[in-house]
Amino acid sequence: MIKCSQIINDIESGGYDKTFGILYPLSETPLCRERYIGLLRNFINTFDDKPTIIISAPGRTEVGGNHTDHQNGNVLAAAIDLDIICAAAANGEDIIRIQSANYPPDEIDVRDLSVRESEYGTSAALIRGMANWFSEHGSEIKGFDAYTVSNVPGGSGLSSSAAYEVAVGNIMARLFNSDVNAVEIAIAGQYAENVYLGKPCGLMDQIASSVGGFVQIDFLEPENPVIDPIKFNLSEHGFNLCIVNTKGSHADLTDDYADIRKEMCAVANQMGKENLRGVDEAEFFTKLHSLKSLVGDRAVLRAIHFFRDNKLAVDSANELKEGNIEKFLCNIIRSGRSSLTCLQNIYSTKEPDKQGLTLALDLSETILAGKGAWRVQGGGFAGTIQAFVPDELLEEFCTRQNALFGANSCHILSIRPIGGCEIKP
Repeated sequence: MIKCSQIINDIESGGYDKTFGILYPLSETPLCRERYIGLLRNFINTFDDKPTIIISAPGRTEVGGNHTDHQNGNVLAAAIDLDIICAAAANGEDIIRIQSANYPPDEIDVRDLSVRESEYGTSAALIRGMANWFSEHGSEIKGFDAYTVSNVPGGSGLSSSAAYEVAVGNIMARLFNSDVNAVEIAIAGQYAENVYLGKPCGLMDQIASSVGGFVQIDFLEPENPVIDPIKFNLSEHGFNLCIVNTKGSHADLTDDYADIRKEMCAVANQMGKENLRGVDEAEFFTKLHSLKSLVGDRAVLRAIHFFRDNKLAVDSANELKEGNIEKFLCNIIRSGRSSLTCLQNIYSTKEPDKQGLTLALDLSETILAGKGAWRVQGGGFAGTIQAFVPDELLEEFCTRQNALFGANSCHILSIRPIGGCEIKP
């Protein structure tokens, strides 16, 4: 490792330009340099100029399989070129200190990694949970100092939390020579969210961020997910991936997410299974009448969504592998409509007047009908939608979405080929 000041010199002289070009193909090199130099200068001002590593972890976009992962289903996801970047250095103490730009600092004593209910819902819980997972899996975690900067919008459905977990996991792995791979770092992130943060999430977000690229993931065995990377270049087919941030927050929606999992599992339990992946679909449809009486209409509809979207995730991945963009786009629309009508995660019933996702989806259909695709992005209820926009409609699409939701609401993204990693020349 070398000091921050030397890394800054190397960045200024162009030593990292090739790396920036791979990770951020839509960004101008001077802006990439400025962002990383700003990170390092903030680290120096906060912790001093010392030997440091730089870590990057991307946000993710969910392409297929909306709320299928926590039922051991299939998903199609991809890492994106928005990320969290971190400068970190061991401090020789038993305290982890992480200062994230524009947030209060976190301090965690690694000698006490027990769950604290008072930390539920906080970044401190994620740090403590990640440290405990590493410790329980044979890594000697010590203190370190880190400064982070993120351009993954919080609460937007692009999984800023998974990016944070993957970043922290990579810091621990690199600083303390932990023999863990990208999938294990993802599993550690899910553990931190489930046990320490108090959020019953699946594993899709963490794997997409940690592994990178387009990935089809089969969660039939959650502890050993089958990951199938897919090489596909949207631009070669004349399409752009856009995310529209409707400015709705996920902060108070944990109960809504939990209800989806709870209701899907309730259906599975009535069928004698732990989750819907274990349920025979044909048998499920023969028992619709009795199931709706036992668990309610919405739970049954959400189960129907699982069976439909679980298949669509696989079909969409296969269409990408075969280069069939038109069938892929049709699958995206079908997936989105299933989320709207069956999964019902487009807005929260707690706040029916806040329907930014519905507005964004309707405007997308107005612009793209017959020429592109659109669907809810991520957990839903608030945050972002996703759209695949042909080149000839890109300017109109962004202009009209920005007019509705504010400047820079529409982000044009690229699929990042590399997941969480150490940044080197």
